Amino acid sequence: MAPHAHTAETATMNRAARVDRLAPVLFLVFWSSGFVAAKIGLDGAPPLTLLALRFTLVAAILIPASLLLRSQYPRDPQHFMHIAVTGLIMQAIYFGTSYVGFAAGGSAGGVALILGMQPIVTACIVGPLLGERVSPRHWLGLALGFAGVVLVLTEKLQTGMGSPAGIAWTLVALAAITGGTLYQKRYCPSFDLVAGGAIQFTIAAIAIALAAFLTEDMTIDWSPRFVWALAYLVLINSIIAISLLSWMIRRGEASKVTALFFLVPPGAALVAFLVLDERLQTLAMLGMATAAFGVALVMHRPERH
Repeated sequence: MAPHAHTAETATMNRAARVDRLAPVLFLVFWSSGFVAAKIGLDGAPPLTLLALRFTLVAAILIPASLLLRSQYPRDPQHFMHIAVTGLIMQAIYFGTSYVGFAAGGSAGGVALILGMQPIVTACIVGPLLGERVSPRHWLGLALGFAGVVLVLTEKLQTGMGSPAGIAWTLVALAAITGGTLYQKRYCPSFDLVAGGAIQFTIAAIAIALAAFLTEDMTIDWSPRFVWALAYLVLINSIIAISLLSWMIRRGEASKVTALFFLVPPGAALVAFLVLDERLQTLAMLGMATAAFGVALVMHRPERH
């Protein structure tokens, strides 16, 4: 191998390693903040209308970006279909049911807490489906993460978690994000992020817009607060955070990637405290620390000598 080729390959590997280190932190911040931004956005539009607008804007950005960057769209119809199905599950169904759960009375912290159960669900089924081994250390980390979520949940229950309908819709969202993660890992773990995102958000926008047209009046209050929330959801929560999630799914085991979701409830609670002035009690802070330690156990990779 030529020296310059070796240098270029090393530089590429180093960049990938830096992204691997930063991706979990950035994803956690952007994803957690999205719960609060969605809650703010719902003050100006019905849930599916807000989501249809969000997905349409994201698709309008990604489609020309994919053409400008000459992104590789899948030539295999089956691969294209798997990417589209992943978009329907992880975008339309997951976000659709989450937003409806918000509108039905769920708080930012409450919805995030239920969705924080995803790693437990994934860990229970990842073995037989994907052939991934979950070690005892990982199970311990998952158990600690679950305990942290329960502690935060206990604090939230003292102030009211929302309506039964909101909880039910959020449970559907939990099933969707878990199923979507496993589906992508098995059937389309690798695809062009820009082109794949354009496919997924276009399909999701059509599905959600149809649902909004059939079930809502689709009125929008274009206040500065709503515009800010929508811009955050489109640029940060959709484009950047979803790209980070797809990168992590492609680069790591599903059980490790989804362990990050244990930190979303504490993260959402912290952002809600800072932005929405939702109170953060001692029990919730203890839960955050417990969940963080559990995730550290799952995500840690011992150095090989």
